[in-house]
Amino acid sequence: MPEMPIDLRSDTMTRPTPAMRDAMHIAEVGDDVFNEDPTVNRLQERVAALLGKEAALFVPSGTMSNQICIKAHTQPGDEMLCDVSCHVYVYEAGGPAVLSGVTCRTIDGDYGVLDVTQLEGKVRPDNEHLVQTRIVCLENTHNRGGGRIYPLEKTEAVSRWARKHGLIMHLDGARLWNAIVAAGVPAAEWGKHFDSVSVCFSKGLGAPVGSALVGSREFVAKCRRIRKLFGGGMRQAGVLAAAALYAMDHHVERLAEDHRNARVLAQAVAATHGLRLDPEDVETNIVYFHIDPELGSAKDVASTLRQRGVLVHPTAPQTIRMCTHLDVSAAQAERAAATIRQAVPQLTPAR
Repeated sequence: MPEMPIDLRSDTMTRPTPAMRDAMHIAEVGDDVFNEDPTVNRLQERVAALLGKEAALFVPSGTMSNQICIKAHTQPGDEMLCDVSCHVYVYEAGGPAVLSGVTCRTIDGDYGVLDVTQLEGKVRPDNEHLVQTRIVCLENTHNRGGGRIYPLEKTEAVSRWARKHGLIMHLDGARLWNAIVAAGVPAAEWGKHFDSVSVCFSKGLGAPVGSALVGSREFVAKCRRIRKLFGGGMRQAGVLAAAALYAMDHHVERLAEDHRNARVLAQAVAATHGLRLDPEDVETNIVYFHIDPELGSAKDVASTLRQRGVLVHPTAPQTIRMCTHLDVSAAQAERAAATIRQAVPQLTPAR
């Protein structure tokens, strides 16, 4: 059989492990819309406790999770403060505006990280002509920031500022698991600075489907109604919740392996003429790099690597992203790194 390609396009490319499939197969199920799926209920209780909140809600996707939270926190005509490259603003199909009537006021952070000084003066005056500034959204780790961990001290500072101004704090923690492992900061320590948090099970943790949001009981009850409105009510969802529970038991600490593998890839990029890491420091499982136009475009580089069995994701004309994950072993990361070193210098310079 031909060798499977090394798929670095996203950490959503994972497949359930045999043991995870076994856990799904034996999962006890019920109708979750009736609150009668015991495995979903167990997952929700566990995630809420882990993040130090009263309640949680299992939902199909991270995008739905974020957008439910935004709608639950706001009224049409409200404003959200967020980084200009954050997932909620860039990659969720205009959800805040379309689903909640919320305007996004974007701020250019440092690879996705906002300093509290950038927020000063950003709260709109109480004036009937203006939108009402209502919510601050942070992302940890930050996808477009190269998997950057949001520093805890900056999170604390932004949270204090938001409380001072009566604003709500939401965390898009799709890859919060990576931050927990890499920074050694417990989930509840991150969670206490936010009114709501969204976490994802289908990225680094390797579950096939699902995210969860957490907050107060009253908030989560409101979110449950919005989940129904958005079409996210699931029935015998315990088979999916069982995968998430298995992932929490077995796939969190191993994220450190993904981080090591990402650094192997980053070293290969740094050592290859015409490629430049952006950002230079790789903190978790995401590697972004810029291609010098003399080598061609990101698509050219991606095509060359694909021909050699390495799949990467062009995110801009001269930019590529690579993600390490459960289905990329240390040996595969080394092989992909060797392929980058060997194949890219052979590209014919663009004319």
